[in-house]
Amino acid sequence: MKNMTLVTGLVVALVLPTVAVAKPSPDGGDKRAAMTECKALRGQTAATREAFRALQRSFVACVKAKAAEEAKEGQNALKNASQQCREERSADVDAFNEKYGKTANHRNAFGKCVSQTAKAKEAAADEQDAEDAADQKAAAKECATERSADEDAFAEKYGTNANNRNAFGKCVSQTVREDEEAPVV
Repeated sequence: MKNMTLVTGLVVALVLPTVAVAKPSPDGGDKRAAMTECKALRGQTAATREAFRALQRSFVACVKAKAAEEAKEGQNALKNASQQCREERSADVDAFNEKYGKTANHRNAFGKCVSQTAKAKEAAADEQDAEDAADQKAAAKECATERSADEDAFAEKYGTNANNRNAFGKCVSQTVREDEEAPVV
C-alpha cells in the first residue's frame, strides 16, 4: 500500500510541472497587445465591424483568444531565442561574449543575447499580426463592395448555411486566404 501511494505521488509530482508549462498564461502586456489587435481587427467602418462580428463571437472573446496567442508567441520567441543564442555561442564563444557581454567579464552575454533576440522575434510577430488585421479590413471592404452590387447573388455565392446569413464572414475568410496564397510580385 505504501509503495502504491509513493508511486502515485511520484507520478503526480512529475505530471503537474509539465501541465503547468504546457499552457502559458497571458500577462498584462499580452492583454494590452490583444486589445490593440482586436480594436484593429474591428476597425471603424461598418464593413470591418460586420466582418469582426462574423469572425469573432465578441470583443471579449477576441481579446481572450489573442492574449493567449500573444502569450504563446512570447514563450515560443523566448524558447527559439535561447536555442539560437546557444548555436551562435557554440560557433565562437569569445566573439559571442564580446558582442553581447556588457559587464567586464562578459558573464551576462547569454542573457543579453536571449533578451535581444526574443524582443526582435516578438516584434516580428506583432508586425505580422498588424499585417493580418490590415488584410482582414481590406477583405471586409472588398466583400462589402461586392455585396452592395447584388445582395442575393452574394449570399448565394458565399453562404453555406440554410439561409445564407453567414455569407459575409465566409467571403472575408475566403478573400483573406486567397490574398495570402497569391504570389507576391
